[in-house]
Amino acid sequence: MALLVDSRLLMRRVRDLRCLTPRRHRVKEKWAVTRTKHPPTSLALQHFDATYSIQLGKLWPSVRVALLSERKYGALLNNFSHDAVLAGLEAQGCRDFTSDTDTEAQTSEVSTEEESSCVSMKKSGADGQQLPPLQLSPHIKCSVFPRADITRFKPARPDMCGLLGYYLMDAASVLPCLALGVQEGHNVLDLCAAPGGKTLALLQTQCIGFLCVNDSSVSRTLRLKKWGEIERDTFDRVLVDVPCTTDRHSLMEDDNNIFSKNRTGERRKLPQLQLELLLAGIEAACPGGEIVYSTCTLSQTQNLSVVEQAIYLAREKHGINLQVVDLRPLTRMFRKTFHFAPDLHLGEMVIPHLAANFGPIYMCKLRRLT
Repeated sequence: MALLVDSRLLMRRVRDLRCLTPRRHRVKEKWAVTRTKHPPTSLALQHFDATYSIQLGKLWPSVRVALLSERKYGALLNNFSHDAVLAGLEAQGCRDFTSDTDTEAQTSEVSTEEESSCVSMKKSGADGQQLPPLQLSPHIKCSVFPRADITRFKPARPDMCGLLGYYLMDAASVLPCLALGVQEGHNVLDLCAAPGGKTLALLQTQCIGFLCVNDSSVSRTLRLKKWGEIERDTFDRVLVDVPCTTDRHSLMEDDNNIFSKNRTGERRKLPQLQLELLLAGIEAACPGGEIVYSTCTLSQTQNLSVVEQAIYLAREKHGINLQVVDLRPLTRMFRKTFHFAPDLHLGEMVIPHLAANFGPIYMCKLRRLT
């Protein structure tokens, strides 16, 4: 009996402790709300296990672990800031990956055995002429911590003019901007600009003559049909960073997740939307202009298949001949920082790896010939 009284007294004291807990930290479970039986993140993982285990084979277990781990960020330097940001980041152990390239890989020749028929098609045009060396967009700097270093960046502080010294983003997202090869006076179109990270990277080149940014808040397909009639054959460089399944976000966040059951139809229509956007970007480029198509998914359906269809439809329906630009020089330059997928016959892809947990980012560069 005494034990029962003591236990009741103890429980009363525990309940009384709630008054010491700040109101904002008090949580009361609502009975009317039930947890989702199959959250979008769980559905995404099931889908990726079924798809990528076949597509990536023995690479998938390590990629899977990396995708489910904390991602690694890079600091895109703001060239318009007055602070000596780069020196401060280097003092913390960071390095600018765009200048810390693999010079031996750049000068090394590709072996004869490596030259498959697909690669030969990528390196030479329809007339059999050799492609010029790959040009990268200048003045873009992005600092990262060394491989296997998971140190987090401190929040950027504004300078005396109120400008932030750097912008945190997935460092692999800078690669499509570098691959675009923006040069002095170019007219550039960022077709799918939101949320704006790649647009910010392109502005760091400080050499763009005219930058057109397409806002994703308006229906893309309807806008592009109207827009394409006016602005086709205009731009020297076009970046087409299309909406996709955003694999890492789909595995980590239930909010705004493309694998939510009420967005199944939207997800299934993604490849068609991506194809329409890429074709619009191809039409917007002028003859001799270049287009970079990019996604943040590992999906072959949203990557290689979309590019292959776009090349075919551009030729058959629009009379536009395209040339695939070899991006292997870029992967050799930056293999000290990123982990690239092997043996892609079209484009290049950064795959997540625990020692270099960037990506996924797929990119393919096209040159418009006619």
